[in-house]
Amino acid sequence: MEHGSLEKPFQRLSAEQIRQVFRAGESAVLALVEGLQARVEHLEGRIANLHARLAQLEGRVAQNSSNSHKPPSSDGLNKPPPKSLREPSGRQPGGQPGHVGRTLQAVAKPDHVVPHVLDRCPCGLCGGCSLRQEPVVDYERRQVFELPEQPLVVTEHQAEIKVCPISGQRVRAEFPSGVVAPVQYGPRFQGLMVYLNQQQFIPSERLTQLCDDLFGQPFSEATLQAANQRAADQLTDFERALAEQLLQEALLQVDESGVRVEGKLHWLHVVSTEKLTFYGIHAKRGTEAMEAFDILPRYQGWVMHDCWAPYFTYGNCLHALCNQHLLRELKFLAEEQHETWAANLSGYLRHLHKRVQEQGPLDEGQYQSVQARYRALVGEGRERHPSQPGRQSKAANLLDRLESLGPHYLAFLWDPAVPFTNNQAEQDIRMIKVRQKISGGFRTLKGACNFARIRSYLSTCRKQGLSLWNAIQRLMIGQPFMPSPSSAPG
Repeated sequence: MEHGSLEKPFQRLSAEQIRQVFRAGESAVLALVEGLQARVEHLEGRIANLHARLAQLEGRVAQNSSNSHKPPSSDGLNKPPPKSLREPSGRQPGGQPGHVGRTLQAVAKPDHVVPHVLDRCPCGLCGGCSLRQEPVVDYERRQVFELPEQPLVVTEHQAEIKVCPISGQRVRAEFPSGVVAPVQYGPRFQGLMVYLNQQQFIPSERLTQLCDDLFGQPFSEATLQAANQRAADQLTDFERALAEQLLQEALLQVDESGVRVEGKLHWLHVVSTEKLTFYGIHAKRGTEAMEAFDILPRYQGWVMHDCWAPYFTYGNCLHALCNQHLLRELKFLAEEQHETWAANLSGYLRHLHKRVQEQGPLDEGQYQSVQARYRALVGEGRERHPSQPGRQSKAANLLDRLESLGPHYLAFLWDPAVPFTNNQAEQDIRMIKVRQKISGGFRTLKGACNFARIRSYLSTCRKQGLSLWNAIQRLMIGQPFMPSPSSAPG
């Protein structure tokens, strides 16, 4: 076909008709372009959402115990290299000047003395003359600490039986208190089993083997349960006194951790100070458990925690928040998402902590200056992550908290009763993870509650400088120590 033939259809159209044809074609092209543009915008939005989702998932993978609230047990085999948030102290490793070391010390009154006689002189100059008639001028002493050959001593109590000359009835002398069965273990031995089970977390099956290996005697799981129950029953007054003493303290540190009881998730709660520890087991993690323990609902001092929302239910308390948790979150944002404001805020908080340690609490003017600097640093982050309804980034959520709860994070600056971190409660709660790794969960709720009560006693005694062996012996004879706020009882 010739090129001229393509022009013939248009030659029969008027100018207006031709303009209409081109306008129709232009409209079609514009509609196609608009459709493509909308499609591109939709795809760009999806790509942005996928990038955000990818960053969120990468951030989740990058989280570990050093930069988030995750416990060390969640790190698995790929533990991150240690990066302590603490700054170098400049001190040499090992014991510091003035540190009192602990080593085996000789006792003034040994249980046994074995004399070694010097018959002949070993000086080598006298030919070994006899020294039998020479007086002893001194002794060189060496003491050996050793287990007795017979670690388990059996004492038989014999109660006399006689016949009354008047009534003719057979009568018997009274046995000592606590001697109630033909054959039984004494309170010290039961206390040892309770200590090994509750303090050292040795499971009942291994305790049975231990008793057979060391003492040549059987020890059943039922006997251990009875000893634990006896110990827990003796601590009713202690637990009541402990709760009342906690109410008198200027600051309480609280935390909670999951524990398996009867195959279901329960929670071990801790309320503690430097000298006192309360543990409680409950099926719930929030206010229902706190109401059951009845400590926080009646408390009116400082409560330090990790910003778990149910704690804020109690407006009767003053709330201080753990800066160690905050530093981990800031570390994640600074290292994984390269947020400069997070690194600056983290450094400023550590600087403030060191300043308070060296110079003491701030006065009102100093505190106002610190607050202004704090708000400026948070404001830098807010410029990058504006608050918005719905789902937000990790940084935006943290900034919301920093804006609304700033005074709770900075409470350590002006009240010496408030520490920088919640480490005391975290250290006290950590033992339940060790216990579960060694012995697993609890078979019964009663056994779990007994464990919590006994551990409250043992932890408090340890904090107050008491010998746990003496404390457990006192407990098993019904004379447990009572809690003291600042020093060990006499």
